[in-house]
Amino acid sequence: DRYHADGLRVDAVASMLYLDYSREPGEWVPNVRGGNENLEAVSLLQTLNRETYLAHPDVHTIAEESTAWPMVSRPTDTGGLGFGMKWDMGWMHDTLGYLQRDAVHRKHHQGDLTFRAHYAFGENFVLPLSHDEVVHGKGSLLAKMPGDDWQKFANLRLLLSYMYAQPGKKLLFMGGEFGAHAEWNHDEALDWDLIGEPLHRGLQLLVADLNRLHKTEPALHEADFDAAGFEWIDAGDSAASVLSFARHGGGESVLVVFNFTPVPREGYLVGAPHPGRWQEILNSDAHPYGGSGVGNLGAVDTIAAPTHGFDQALELTLPPLAAVALKHDGAPPAADPE
Repeated sequence: DRYHADGLRVDAVASMLYLDYSREPGEWVPNVRGGNENLEAVSLLQTLNRETYLAHPDVHTIAEESTAWPMVSRPTDTGGLGFGMKWDMGWMHDTLGYLQRDAVHRKHHQGDLTFRAHYAFGENFVLPLSHDEVVHGKGSLLAKMPGDDWQKFANLRLLLSYMYAQPGKKLLFMGGEFGAHAEWNHDEALDWDLIGEPLHRGLQLLVADLNRLHKTEPALHEADFDAAGFEWIDAGDSAASVLSFARHGGGESVLVVFNFTPVPREGYLVGAPHPGRWQEILNSDAHPYGGSGVGNLGAVDTIAAPTHGFDQALELTLPPLAAVALKHDGAPPAADPE
């Protein structure tokens, strides 16, 4: 009410919840029930969240909590801790670990990308690429990516596109949006002059467009915490390191396909939930972003080819190390010429 904060992010919640957190046997005392839960801390966090939302229903409280403690982002009156959202630390570790691998090895680790679907809607998750990932010798996001300079930027564009397409809210620490070379140093300014260089400027343009799409496309935000808003198309093409899924919301659908290798793929069939024309609304390999410009000429019509459990498919050109997002335009399929 005084400083107009948008909310509170509470650090290291696990260290508060567990009496034995980072302690050896004999270094902690069980609670009155004989367990390792810190009951007083639970009560404090519930009170903090309840009173915060009562006084300011338009803010967020967000927990950095990395264990399987249940109902972190569920209401206190049903036994939850009452946070609005929880950081998805598993997504961060698995996804960064996957992207840091050379593309030739990724086919053996597709499960790092698909495992999240098993728990993605158990909490209201935030996908964090935070300050913690770019300090203490970990290197910047760009520095983590494998390959030459072009592939590093393509991989980073792919990573950010993947984050924005996933269910869950987005967290990107400053510098990641233009590809800072150095890890974050709180004593120094960011390398803002890098934005004048083409690949850095292209990455910043991509993030601007990802933000615009996230805001304007209901399918990409409306059902972030609802399993009904997410549908696998194909999670199993590990041989090609290709992944595809659809997001649904507001009566609309967006289909996203990811090629995690530097090999362009032509004539790649992807099952489509709806027949008709699909507009290519984002291609992270587009020239303005610093990509090679491989794509689908703006739109693709479905063909009658049963694929991935659907009656129709899109025959796509998948650009290298890139994401392609397509939106169903609602029009019926064009009639076949006689």
